[in-house]
Amino acid sequence: MDAFNRMLSRAMEGSFLSGFRVDNLNNSLLKISHLLFVDDTLIMCDANVDQIYNLDHILLCFEAISGLKVNLQKSELVAMGEVPYIEELANIFGCNISSLPLHYLGLPLGAPLKSKAVWDWVVEKMEKRLASWKKIYLSKGGCLTLIKSTHSSIPTYF
Repeated sequence: MDAFNRMLSRAMEGSFLSGFRVDNLNNSLLKISHLLFVDDTLIMCDANVDQIYNLDHILLCFEAISGLKVNLQKSELVAMGEVPYIEELANIFGCNISSLPLHYLGLPLGAPLKSKAVWDWVVEKMEKRLASWKKIYLSKGGCLTLIKSTHSSIPTYF
Protein backbone atom coordinates (compact mmCIF):
# COMPACT_ATOMS: atom_id res chain seq x y z
CA MET A 1 0.00 0.00 0.00
CA ASP A 2 3.02 2.25 0.35
CA ALA A 3 3.41 2.27 -3.43
CA PHE A 4 -0.25 3.21 -3.86
CA ASN A 5 0.16 5.97 -1.27
CA ARG A 6 3.13 7.37 -3.22
CA MET A 7 1.28 7.14 -6.53
CA LEU A 8 -1.65 9.14 -5.15
CA SER A 9 0.67 11.67 -3.49
CA ARG A 10 2.58 12.21 -6.74
CA ALA A 11 -0.68 12.57 -8.65
CA MET A 12 -1.71 15.34 -6.27
CA GLU A 13 1.70 17.03 -6.53
CA GLY A 14 1.37 16.96 -10.33
CA SER A 15 -2.19 18.39 -10.14
CA PHE A 16 -3.71 15.20 -11.59
CA LEU A 17 -5.84 14.89 -8.43
CA SER A 18 -6.95 17.86 -6.38
CA GLY A 19 -7.71 16.58 -2.89
CA PHE A 20 -9.02 19.20 -0.52
CA ARG A 21 -7.50 21.89 1.63
CA VAL A 22 -7.71 21.67 5.40
CA ASP A 23 -7.26 24.78 7.49
CA ASN A 24 -5.32 24.33 10.68
CA LEU A 25 -4.32 26.50 13.63
CA ASN A 26 -0.95 27.45 12.11
CA ASN A 27 -2.62 28.76 8.93
CA SER A 28 -0.35 26.47 6.93
CA LEU A 29 -1.64 24.72 3.86
CA LEU A 30 -2.52 21.05 4.32
CA LYS A 31 -3.98 19.18 1.35
CA ILE A 32 -5.44 15.70 1.66
CA SER A 33 -6.13 13.53 -1.36
CA HIS A 34 -6.50 10.12 0.26
CA LEU A 35 -6.77 8.22 3.52
CA LEU A 36 -5.61 4.61 3.80
CA PHE A 37 -6.75 2.27 6.55
CA VAL A 38 -5.69 -1.40 6.34
CA ASP A 39 -7.46 -2.57 3.16
CA ASP A 40 -9.79 0.41 2.88
CA THR A 41 -9.07 3.59 0.91
CA LEU A 42 -10.86 6.93 0.79
CA ILE A 43 -9.84 9.12 -2.18
CA MET A 44 -10.92 12.73 -2.53
CA CYS A 45 -10.85 14.59 -5.85
CA ASP A 46 -12.88 17.08 -7.85
CA ALA A 47 -16.00 15.86 -9.59
CA ASN A 48 -14.69 16.29 -13.11
CA VAL A 49 -14.11 13.75 -15.83
CA ASP A 50 -10.37 14.45 -16.13
CA GLN A 51 -9.66 13.68 -12.48
CA ILE A 52 -11.81 10.55 -12.55
CA TYR A 53 -9.93 9.29 -15.63
CA ASN A 54 -6.62 10.15 -13.92
CA LEU A 55 -7.69 8.15 -10.87
CA ASP A 56 -8.78 5.26 -13.08
CA HIS A 57 -5.34 5.25 -14.74
CA ILE A 58 -3.62 5.31 -11.34
CA LEU A 59 -5.66 2.29 -10.26
CA LEU A 60 -4.81 0.43 -13.47
CA CYS A 61 -1.09 1.16 -12.95
CA PHE A 62 -1.36 -0.02 -9.36
CA GLU A 63 -2.97 -3.28 -10.51
CA ALA A 64 -0.20 -3.82 -13.06
CA ILE A 65 2.62 -3.07 -10.64
CA SER A 66 1.31 -4.88 -7.57
CA GLY A 67 -0.53 -7.78 -9.15
CA LEU A 68 -3.49 -6.98 -6.87
CA LYS A 69 -6.99 -6.73 -8.32
CA VAL A 70 -8.88 -3.52 -7.60
CA ASN A 71 -12.57 -4.38 -7.28
CA LEU A 72 -14.43 -1.17 -8.11
CA GLN A 73 -17.80 -2.93 -7.94
CA LYS A 74 -17.43 -2.81 -4.15
CA SER A 75 -16.56 0.89 -4.31
CA GLU A 76 -18.86 3.86 -3.93
CA LEU A 77 -18.75 7.33 -5.42
CA VAL A 78 -19.99 9.88 -2.89
CA ALA A 79 -20.74 13.41 -4.04
CA MET A 80 -20.12 16.36 -1.77
CA GLY A 81 -22.76 18.87 -2.74
CA GLU A 82 -24.61 18.91 -6.04
CA VAL A 83 -22.99 16.97 -8.91
CA PRO A 84 -25.38 16.92 -11.89
CA TYR A 85 -23.46 14.28 -13.90
CA ILE A 86 -22.53 11.85 -11.10
CA GLU A 87 -23.94 8.88 -13.07
CA GLU A 88 -21.42 9.54 -15.87
CA LEU A 89 -18.56 9.66 -13.35
CA ALA A 90 -19.71 6.44 -11.69
CA ASN A 91 -19.94 4.72 -15.09
CA ILE A 92 -16.26 5.50 -15.74
CA PHE A 93 -15.40 3.41 -12.68
CA GLY A 94 -18.29 0.98 -12.85
CA CYS A 95 -19.04 1.66 -9.18
CA ASN A 96 -22.11 2.45 -7.10
CA ILE A 97 -23.32 5.91 -6.15
CA SER A 98 -23.87 6.75 -2.51
CA SER A 99 -24.71 9.90 -0.58
CA LEU A 100 -24.02 11.42 2.79
CA PRO A 101 -24.58 10.63 5.58
CA LEU A 102 -23.05 7.16 5.50
CA HIS A 103 -21.00 4.88 7.74
CA TYR A 104 -17.28 4.63 7.07
CA LEU A 105 -15.13 2.31 9.18
CA GLY A 106 -18.06 1.94 11.54
CA LEU A 107 -18.50 5.65 12.26
CA PRO A 108 -20.95 8.20 10.84
CA LEU A 109 -19.57 10.36 8.04
CA GLY A 110 -21.34 13.52 6.96
CA ALA A 111 -23.98 13.32 9.69
CA PRO A 112 -24.75 16.10 12.16
CA LEU A 113 -22.47 15.01 15.00
CA LYS A 114 -24.48 16.81 17.68
CA SER A 115 -27.57 14.76 16.91
CA LYS A 116 -28.12 12.09 19.56
CA ALA A 117 -29.82 9.78 17.05
CA VAL A 118 -26.61 9.57 14.99
CA TRP A 119 -24.75 8.01 17.92
CA ASP A 120 -27.49 5.65 19.17
CA TRP A 121 -26.28 2.76 17.03
CA VAL A 122 -22.68 3.34 18.19
CA VAL A 123 -23.81 3.08 21.81
CA GLU A 124 -25.80 -0.07 20.96
CA LYS A 125 -22.73 -1.69 19.39
CA MET A 126 -20.62 -0.83 22.43
CA GLU A 127 -23.24 -2.18 24.81
CA LYS A 128 -23.30 -5.47 22.89
CA ARG A 129 -19.52 -5.73 23.08
CA LEU A 130 -19.43 -5.16 26.80
CA ALA A 131 -20.18 -8.40 28.55
CA SER A 132 -23.22 -8.15 30.81
CA TRP A 133 -21.30 -9.55 33.78
CA LYS A 134 -18.79 -6.68 33.52
CA LYS A 135 -21.55 -4.10 33.82
CA ILE A 136 -22.88 -5.71 37.00
CA TYR A 137 -19.57 -5.50 38.87
CA LEU A 138 -18.42 -2.06 37.68
CA SER A 139 -19.18 1.28 39.25
CA LYS A 140 -20.59 4.04 37.04
CA GLY A 141 -17.08 5.49 36.69
CA GLY A 142 -15.65 2.11 35.76
CA CYS A 143 -18.43 1.54 33.26
CA LEU A 144 -17.79 4.97 31.71
CA THR A 145 -14.06 4.20 31.44
CA LEU A 146 -14.82 0.86 29.78
CA ILE A 147 -17.23 2.51 27.33
CA LYS A 148 -14.66 5.18 26.42
CA SER A 149 -11.99 2.53 25.91
CA THR A 150 -14.29 0.46 23.71
CA HIS A 151 -15.35 3.55 21.75
CA SER A 152 -11.76 4.56 21.01
CA SER A 153 -10.96 1.11 19.62
CA ILE A 154 -14.04 0.71 17.37
CA PRO A 155 -12.19 1.59 14.10
CA THR A 156 -9.67 -1.16 14.92
CA TYR A 157 -12.35 -3.86 14.85
CA PHE A 158 -14.18 -2.83 11.66
